Amino acid sequence: MELRHLRYFIAAAENGSVSGASRALHISQSAISEQLSDLESEIEVPLFTRTSRKATLTPAGELFLTEARRIISSVEHAVDVARLAHQGKVGVLKIGFFSGATGVSFPRLIRHFRKKHPGIQISLIEMTSAQQWQALIKGQIDVGFTRRLEPEFRAGLRSELIQQDPILAVLPRNHPAAAGGTVDLHDLANEPFIVSSRETSPALFDRLIELCSDAGFSPRIASISTVWSSVVLLVEAGEGVALLPLNQQQFRNRDLAFKPLKAKNAFVDFVMVWSPQYDNPLNRSFRELAKTLRPAPEEVLSSS
Repeated sequence: MELRHLRYFIAAAENGSVSGASRALHISQSAISEQLSDLESEIEVPLFTRTSRKATLTPAGELFLTEARRIISSVEHAVDVARLAHQGKVGVLKIGFFSGATGVSFPRLIRHFRKKHPGIQISLIEMTSAQQWQALIKGQIDVGFTRRLEPEFRAGLRSELIQQDPILAVLPRNHPAAAGGTVDLHDLANEPFIVSSRETSPALFDRLIELCSDAGFSPRIASISTVWSSVVLLVEAGEGVALLPLNQQQFRNRDLAFKPLKAKNAFVDFVMVWSPQYDNPLNRSFRELAKTLRPAPEEVLSSS
């Protein structure tokens, strides 16, 4: 049985005759009669009582008509969904992110995209940068918001810079270096450092080592944590000082000082990452909006 059998059957039922179906479909009567006969032979049920001028549905034909219409409607709906999906208007978008680096633009981007594409289901999944890269390679998420790609992932993934997050010194409120407007890292050379693990954020860890090296020392690492909130907690507990990217949530803590660094390269990239292997119109539509809503440098700084 093929869809044309159902379409011919519905046309004949709705027009009350084969000749009426022929006129409606612009197909010869003989072709429609042949297909209707094939349909009845296949299902082994008479669907019409025919005369020379009329084709009247049998009781079985009446029930078959209801189901045939439902099938054709479902097929047409499936075609519409496929076309909308191809246009990036329906579907599911899986987005990876990590809370320590959502930036000032990320919540705004999600709100705008939901409003602009109400037919798209958005799934937000919190993951570390490394987890996002692996998930993108496997096609488990569509877009990721991470730090700079590590070399081994650059061949299989593509990235777009969204913003550069300033790195701040995180200090106890009563620390001598907290009194000024900016911090010279050289003044923290003898302090114990609380750092985010390289496994969690290799770009941040490497930039911290680079900044300290440029300031003439190697940091004395007192503790390593996997999340920025734990780093902040340990600084608050008096275990040391830290360097973290600017994050709006940090400034809710009134027991600590978050001070800009004097170093010119005191920033870390916040990037949007995707896999060209799994790219599609929906992904491209989202990325275009993300680029449109990319914050200006002064907007990033004003988030503090």
